[in-house]
Formats: sequence, structure tokens, C-alpha cells
Amino acid sequence: MHVVYPGSFDPLHNGHFDVIQRASRHFAKVTVAVLENPSKRGLWLFTPLERVEIIRRAVASARLANVEVDTFNGLLAEYMKQIGSRVIVKGLRAVSDYENELQMAHLNRQYGNHPETFFIMAATRWSFVSSTMVKEIARYGGDVSKLVPPATVEALREKLSSVEK
Repeated sequence: MHVVYPGSFDPLHNGHFDVIQRASRHFAKVTVAVLENPSKRGLWLFTPLERVEIIRRAVASARLANVEVDTFNGLLAEYMKQIGSRVIVKGLRAVSDYENELQMAHLNRQYGNHPETFFIMAATRWSFVSSTMVKEIARYGGDVSKLVPPATVEALREKLSSVEK
């Protein structure tokens, strides 16, 4: 079964990567779909292509042969129809995530090929991690190496050092 794990992944953190690894053990093919949303361009630290590269490097280092990375814009259900997938994978950290994701799951079923959503509960050790927090810590020079894969650490160092110059 081919599943899609959509998100902004700005940047990829260990909670995201845990979901990718776990999904890759249960599904034949996982497409990590990085959202391109031009209206939020100024809010993101990394471009969609930079996020794709970070995820590809993390996936390669973990040797997850059944995981691919792509970008999409517009409706997720339409993207899934284009690539022939009918299953969405989403990670959940807290009740607040569930409420939002449940609403999106119901909306997605109304479009395209009526995709189903599978929820993967965040591993307890990553349930507090968010991309927003990772960016905030990194911007103030904090060590995020325990929160993100090495590919993200490198990308953050490069990006933040170029921003400071």
C-alpha cells in the first residue's frame, strides 16, 4: 500500500522522522509530501526544495528504501489522486493535534479519491517537539541535536549562519 505523509516539515525533527520510520515498516511505499504554500513563504525558514533535501538526506542515512520525498501545493486529496495513493499518514502529539487532524481527515474524504487517514501516535520522547520550538532554540544558538536528525542540524547551522552574515 502506498501512503502519503504530508506536512510542512520546517524543519524536519525527530518526531516527524519517527513517524516516517514507523510508517515505512508498515506500508510498502511512503511518500513524504512537503507542502508548498506561497502565501506562507515569509513564515518558513527553509524553502520547499531545502526541506526536501533535508528529508532525503535523513531518509538515505537511515536506509529507508521504500520512502520517497516530493512536494505538492493545493489540495492534498488532489495530489494523492495524481500519484495514485488513497491513504494519508499523520502523526499526533496531543489532543489538540487530534481535533485539527480529525477535521482535516473528514474534509479530505470529501475530495478526490476519498482518502483514508491513518494516525500514528507520537513516541512519548518526541511528543513535545515541534518545528516552531526547534527553530526558536536554534535561532538563539541552542543545541537542537537531540531533537532533530543530523541532516537538520547541518541545514540549520548553514541557514542560520548565512542569515547572520
